[in-house]
Amino acid sequence: MAVLLVLAAASWIFTSTQLAGMDMGRWSDPGPLGFFVVTWVVMLAAMMFPSVAPMVVAYDRIQHHRRSAGRYAPTGSTAVFVAGYLLAWTAFGLVAYSLYMVVALASAFFGSDQGGRYLAVGVILLAAVYQLTPAKSVSLMKCRTPLDFLLHRMRPGYRGALLMGVEHGAWCVACCWALMTALFALGVMSLGWMALIGAFIAAEKMLPWKRLANRSVAAALGVIALVVAVTPAAMDGMGM
Repeated sequence: MAVLLVLAAASWIFTSTQLAGMDMGRWSDPGPLGFFVVTWVVMLAAMMFPSVAPMVVAYDRIQHHRRSAGRYAPTGSTAVFVAGYLLAWTAFGLVAYSLYMVVALASAFFGSDQGGRYLAVGVILLAAVYQLTPAKSVSLMKCRTPLDFLLHRMRPGYRGALLMGVEHGAWCVACCWALMTALFALGVMSLGWMALIGAFIAAEKMLPWKRLANRSVAAALGVIALVVAVTPAAMDGMGM
């Protein structure tokens, strides 16, 4: 747990230096592909490591018990599990980046303050609506029950750790893709929006009141969409 939190803190520091001066508000330019991938992975560590910590700790404990019982559980498999998790989210980031660039090249919509604003409102409202769907509920439950996930999917060795990490990452993507898409709309290069979306994700995954946390995030997204639609200048301070 301590290692994950230290890595998350270090990632926040690194991200703040990488993104200095890059926040241009809604639909910020994510930069060249290589820069985006590095920044995206570090940003994921900053935003996701606190909320994924219970799953990683549970996996590490299971591996420790397996080693104590003389069963095969290679050293370093926890790190491979985390790498698989990041790999799933990196795949999502590449897809999101590709779609963003295609739309940006094919349309002047992003370049229009008026059009860009209402497109952002639509994306944020989509994220709010997704919070209330059965798909969100099922995928969120997978993220909130580490032992249930691990005990039914335990695979041995490094390959097994990687596959389990990718699978858990895929469930996490299914749970949070709309929130991360809203982050693109609000400004993927904004530390303020990163922190807020990261807090939303941590709250709904870690607070004991699943339904209340989920509905509260949906309500908060609705308020953000309304403010962006009516008084977008009020949100500029989130760029930090």
